[in-house]
Amino acid sequence: MGRFSIPMMGFMLLCCLAACTEAVYVKYKDPKQPLGARVKDLMRRMTLAEKIGQMVQIERTVATPDAMKKYFIGSVLSGGGSVPAPEASAETWVNMVNEIQKGSLSTRLGIPMIYGIDAVHGHNNVYKATIFPHNVGLGVTRDPQLIKKIGVATALEVRATGIPYVFAPCIAVCRDPRWGRCYESYSEDPKIVQAMTEIIPGLQGDIPAKSRKGVPFVGGKQKVAACAKHFVGDGGTIKGIDENNTVINGNGLFSIHMPAYINSISKGVATVMISYSSWNGKKMHANGDLVSGFLKGKLKFKGFVISDWQGIDRITSPPHANYSYSVEAGVSAGIDMIMVPYNFAEFIDELTNQVQKNIIPMSRIDDAVKRILRVKFVMGLFENPLADLSLVSQLGNKEHRELAREAVRKSLVLLKNGKSADRPLLPLPKKTLKILVAGSHADNLGYQCGGWTLEWQGRSGNDLTIGTTILNAVKNTVDPTTQVVYSENPDAGFIKSNKFSFAIVVVGEPSYAEMYGDSFNLTIPEPGPSTINNVCGAVKCVVVVISGRPVVIQPYLAKIDALVAAWLPGTEGQGVADMLFGDYRFTGKLARTWFKTVDQLPMNVGDSHYDPLFPFGFGLTTKATNN
Repeated sequence: MGRFSIPMMGFMLLCCLAACTEAVYVKYKDPKQPLGARVKDLMRRMTLAEKIGQMVQIERTVATPDAMKKYFIGSVLSGGGSVPAPEASAETWVNMVNEIQKGSLSTRLGIPMIYGIDAVHGHNNVYKATIFPHNVGLGVTRDPQLIKKIGVATALEVRATGIPYVFAPCIAVCRDPRWGRCYESYSEDPKIVQAMTEIIPGLQGDIPAKSRKGVPFVGGKQKVAACAKHFVGDGGTIKGIDENNTVINGNGLFSIHMPAYINSISKGVATVMISYSSWNGKKMHANGDLVSGFLKGKLKFKGFVISDWQGIDRITSPPHANYSYSVEAGVSAGIDMIMVPYNFAEFIDELTNQVQKNIIPMSRIDDAVKRILRVKFVMGLFENPLADLSLVSQLGNKEHRELAREAVRKSLVLLKNGKSADRPLLPLPKKTLKILVAGSHADNLGYQCGGWTLEWQGRSGNDLTIGTTILNAVKNTVDPTTQVVYSENPDAGFIKSNKFSFAIVVVGEPSYAEMYGDSFNLTIPEPGPSTINNVCGAVKCVVVVISGRPVVIQPYLAKIDALVAAWLPGTEGQGVADMLFGDYRFTGKLARTWFKTVDQLPMNVGDSHYDPLFPFGFGLTTKATNN
């Protein structure tokens, strides 16, 4: 017997190795396997707790590695202004995301979490990132290829910080500028909004030819999953009240607010976010006919549907008044991932209870999880769950800032140029004796960027990030012999005692976001009007309006020599000076109607009562000059 022992042991060892190898091979971890096979293999291994965990998105401040592991959390987000440290570097962001991810990877099945962030005009939560003009300005450009390039740049800057998922683009069609989110909308015209969905292939990559309709696509480690939002009708609420009721018939909803979703899905958008608003009294977060029936059924959308922040809580009024009902209504409607974002144990317990009691069928849970895993597999998250530092140099780089500067130039609209057409004020001469620069917004990078910049509401001042104010842009542009005098709100005496060749007055709205921007008067706050009256009453002036929408300007128009709508241009204020001094010609055309008085609102192009101050599509042109 003894002489057979060594070969026998060898044979047994080989059998053992073969068994181990077989045990190690896991189909869902094999990138060579078809997408469907990977999803199916993983799902058959998952417990109910693991499935429900995938449906949960929590805020980074509560996303401890222990929480990720214990509850099998599927996704984490940064809320507006939620950062790992003030002025955090790209490296700090990467390290934070990876630490959270390690918690997910330590679970039994090692399913990676997906980290999401609002990147609505560049990577806007992050210090030193390029801040592009808000959508209200980009719609003016009517340039889908420019918007696609902005998507490419934004994806690179987001990936530089280790994040693979953005809550953008907002494809709302803002029909009333009283809405506090109107600056997040490209236009009142659905055709322009449809064209601007070209940002999606910029963010995600171009969808391969012969892709199946509705299947999400994300093209590798330099791209991010995008999110078309907010489904649907968010821009049509009564009086522009945020999160309110959109009263419109089916034809109106499907011809105005829905078209851009059809474009987004055809371009492979990975996710769709549901709107807080209601359609004819029914909360969108509970609207199964539109979410499951139309979006998933008719449009064949195969990515995942995500709620907005505490979106299911707000199904009831007041929010969270009947949470079990909210969970049932939201999940049953077809929402796959719930942005909880804090009380995740309560949500998990409630949903688990409802599944166990057959209130919500297991088929609904499986549909949600299948969609979430599909996106994670498609974007290569299983192969590359941890971020590295290879892209950190992309954050706020020169090429992206030049692209943002180009976008600023193309987004400006010249509304008036000279008190008579034969005596234009613009372009301004670079060489002159003395220029006055005035106004609350001339030297305020925060106001220039608007809301959703470093903080949810944005903030005033020049210390929030790196960029060029309009005042500094003017100083950079004029001849070295030209004296530039800055006075935020000069009185008439100061103006008369100085012999200014002309004045540049930069005024507008403070920064705001969401419901905090809702306005029933749409006036420029003081001292803006006083500055216009004092300066333009004493010297030739160009007024540059920094705002997220058209504002009341008619009372001052007669005094103003030249008027420029600059919207919310972002960090690259040099683009404004490029235009004022004639390095480039004005080409921008209004993508929004500019009203005379707020009593006219809502008023959109094609309306029977259409009587604007400046109509949709209006914009004067100039010739470039090398003065």
